[in-house]
Amino acid sequence: MTDTASKTHLTRGQVEDLHRWWRAANYLSVGQIYLRDNPLLKEPLAKEHVKKRLLGHWGTTTGLNFIYAHLNRAIVDRDQAMLFVTGPGHGGPANVANAYLEGTYSEIYTRFGDDEASLRELFRQFSYPGGIPSHAAPETPGSISEGGELGYSLAHAFGAAFDNPDLVVACVVGDGEAETGPLSTSWQSTAFLEAARDGAVLPILHLNGYKIANPTVLARRPEDQVRKYFEGLGWAPRFVTVADPSAQPQAHRDFAEALDDCLDAIAAIQTRAREAESAGERPRDSVPEPWPMIVFRSPKGWTGPAVVDGKPVEGTWRAHQVPLNEIHENPEHLAELEAWMRSYRPEELFTHDGARSPELASLAPSGNRRMSATPYANGGRILRDLKLPATDAHMIPVEAPGVVRAGAMTNLGGWMREVIRANPDNFRLFGPDETASNRLQDVYEVTDKVWQERIEDVDEHLARAGRVMEVLSEHLCQGWLEGYLLTGRHGVFTSYEAFVHIVDSMFNQHAKWLKVHRELPWRMPVASLTYLLSSHVWQQDHNGFSHQDPSFIDHVVNKKAEVVRVYLPVDANTLVSTMDHCLRSRDYVNVVVAGKALSLQWFSPAEAELHCARGIGILEFAGNEAPGEEPDVVLGCAGDVPTGEAIAAAQILRRDLPDLKVRVVNAVDLMRLQDEREHPHGLPDREFDALFTKDKPIVFAYHGYPWLIHRLTYRRTNHGNLHVRGYVEEGTTTTPFDMAMLNRIDRFHLAIDVLDRVPGLALRHAGLRQRYMDELAEARSATREFGEDSAEIRDWTLEPR
Repeated sequence: MTDTASKTHLTRGQVEDLHRWWRAANYLSVGQIYLRDNPLLKEPLAKEHVKKRLLGHWGTTTGLNFIYAHLNRAIVDRDQAMLFVTGPGHGGPANVANAYLEGTYSEIYTRFGDDEASLRELFRQFSYPGGIPSHAAPETPGSISEGGELGYSLAHAFGAAFDNPDLVVACVVGDGEAETGPLSTSWQSTAFLEAARDGAVLPILHLNGYKIANPTVLARRPEDQVRKYFEGLGWAPRFVTVADPSAQPQAHRDFAEALDDCLDAIAAIQTRAREAESAGERPRDSVPEPWPMIVFRSPKGWTGPAVVDGKPVEGTWRAHQVPLNEIHENPEHLAELEAWMRSYRPEELFTHDGARSPELASLAPSGNRRMSATPYANGGRILRDLKLPATDAHMIPVEAPGVVRAGAMTNLGGWMREVIRANPDNFRLFGPDETASNRLQDVYEVTDKVWQERIEDVDEHLARAGRVMEVLSEHLCQGWLEGYLLTGRHGVFTSYEAFVHIVDSMFNQHAKWLKVHRELPWRMPVASLTYLLSSHVWQQDHNGFSHQDPSFIDHVVNKKAEVVRVYLPVDANTLVSTMDHCLRSRDYVNVVVAGKALSLQWFSPAEAELHCARGIGILEFAGNEAPGEEPDVVLGCAGDVPTGEAIAAAQILRRDLPDLKVRVVNAVDLMRLQDEREHPHGLPDREFDALFTKDKPIVFAYHGYPWLIHRLTYRRTNHGNLHVRGYVEEGTTTTPFDMAMLNRIDRFHLAIDVLDRVPGLALRHAGLRQRYMDELAEARSATREFGEDSAEIRDWTLEPR
C-alpha cells in the first residue's frame, strides 16, 4: 500500500523491467555471500562450490536492491543526477551487485568483464582474504559513506547536497541506524538546506523491523506516530508498506508512485524557492516547506528463505546475516541455498557465457548518470582548487620577537573572510555555535550563517544563504563536512579543543576511508579534512576542568602516517601560514591547534613562512649558544603557550646563568619529531641529533599530554635524556599562568628542570633553585589574592639581545 498522491502508473513492461533488475541484483548479492564457484548454477550446487567461511549481511540487502532499481528508473525517465548513500552499510553486497550490473565495476576493475569467469571472481572476492570488505567501502564504486559504522549517512547526504543545485541525494536510512544519536539529529538538517541554491536529499527510511537480534523502535511504532514524528521535524513522509511479501508487482507500483511523487515535490519546492530568490521575495519570518521522504516497510531478508530448521527467517532478525550457515555440514541447507538462488531464474538474466542479458543491460542509466559512476561519488574528479588570498597581506608586522601582542585566531578571521569571499560556491566553515567564540567573526563581513527557519529581529548574522554552518552537534558538523569534501569541495571544522572528541569515531572512519582511498588509482584526491581547534587547554579564564583535554592529537596520531598531520602554530603569522598549507593539501586529516587570546608574536611574515616550511627549527632569538658550539641544554617546545614559557625560561637562565649555553627548538609540525621511517614528515636521525644533540639534556614543554612526545621520539639517540612537561590533568577555572604552574610547564618549573638535569648545576646553584620556587609561590599567591596574573607575568615581553 502507499499513501502517495502521485499519478504514476507503471506498465506491465516497466514492472517486469524493475523486477528483472531486482532479481539480478539479489542473485548477485546471494552469490557474493555464498559462492566461490559454479556462479551460473550450470550444474547442481555442491558444497565445494560454497565458501568455507560465510560472511555478509543479507537482511537489508534485498531492500537496498529494490530501492536501487527504482532510483535507476527515475534517473532514466528524468535524466536526473543522483547520488546513492547507503546507511545500512553492511548491505555491501547490494552496492557491488548494482555497480556490476551497471558495468561500472568492470570499467574500474578491468580484470572483470561480462562473463562467467568474472561472475566467479565477483563472488569469490567478497569478504574473502585478499578480496573486498562486506560493507560499503572506498573500494565500492559510487560509495561515499563508510559502512563500518552507523549513524552518519544522512549527514553525509546533506553535505553532498550543499552547493550542488542539480543533485538529488537518495539516502537509505536503516531502522537500526535510525536509533543512533547522530542520525536522529541529522533529520534537522533541513534547517540548513537552501532550496534556492542547494541540491536535495531524499531520505528513504527502510523499516525492515530488526537489528542483529532485536526489533527496531520505529518499526514497532504505529504508522500515525511515525508520521507525526517526521512531520514535527519538518518532513512530509510518504509511506510504502509491503503487506504481502509475495505481491511483488504491487510493491513495485506502490514504490514507483511514492518515488515520483517525492521527486515531483522536490522539483516544485526548488522551483518556488529559486523563483522567490530571483524576485527577492523570501521573507525572514517564513517557514520552510516540508521536504518529502519515504518510509518503506518491507520484510527483512525479503525473497530469502522463509523458514530454516523449522524457524521463521524472512521478516525476522534471523535474516540479518547469513540465513543458511551450515552448508558444509547440513545437506538440507545446501539444497535450500540452491533452491533460493534458482528462484531468481538466473538463466533469464545472464547468457550461457555469463554476460548480462541485453534486456537487463539496457535498463542501466548511461555514463555518469549511473549512480555507481557519478563523479559526485569520486569528488576529486570535479574538485576545483581554492583561490587563496596572499598570506603576507594578512600577517602582522613583527620587527622584534616577543614584543607585539595579537590574537592569532582573530587575525586568521580576516584571512578566512577573504577565503570565503574568493570561493563563494565551494568552501564552507563548519562549527558548533562557536565561530565568534573562537574569534573568527570577521567572516561575517562577507557571509552569514545559513538558517531556513524563522529569523527574528534580535538575531544576528542569520540568512537564507551563507557559508557558515553552525549547529550544536559536532556529529552533524563532521558529517556535513565529510559529505562536502568527498563530493569535491573544501571546508574547515572549527571546535573547542576539548569537545572535538565527540567525533573521535567519525574521525576514525574518515581516516580509514582516506587510507584506502589513497591506494585506489581510480579515486581522485579530495580536499583534506582540516580541524581548527581553539579555546584550548591552556586558556581557561571562564571555563573549567571539563574544557581541558588536549588528547585529540594523541587519538589522531594513531592513524596511518600517510594520512594524518598535526600542527601547533605559535603565533598569528605561523597560524596563517599553516592554514594556507592545509587548505592546499589533499587526502589528509589536518589538526591545527591555536589559541584565541592575545599573545606575543615571535615571527615576521617571512620568518613565519620559513619556520612553517621547516616545521621545526632553532629559535635563535631565544637561546644564547655561540656559533659553532654545542649547547649545554636544549629547551624544546610545541604549542603557543608552552613555547612562550620556554622562551621566558631561556631568558631567565640567560640572566641568572649567562655562561650556560641554552638552545630553544620549536616544532610547529609535530610529526617532525617522529622518525622518517614512521612518518613522511619525520626528521632523519642526523637532523634530529643536530637540533637536539646526541647527549645533552632536553627539557621539552608540550601543549598536550607529555607521554606523546616520548612516544614520537622513542627511537631517537638522545631519548634517554628527554624530559617532557605537558598537561597532567590539573587546573580548573583559573588564570593562564596558574594553569601553566599547576601543570608545571611554566617558565620557573622549566628553569628548575634545567638546573636539575644539567650535571652539576643543582649543587652549585641551590639558592637559585630556591629563588625560582619562591617566585612560583609569589605568582600563585597573586592569582589567589587578585584573581588575575601579576603584571610582571601578564605584561612580560622578551628582552632585546
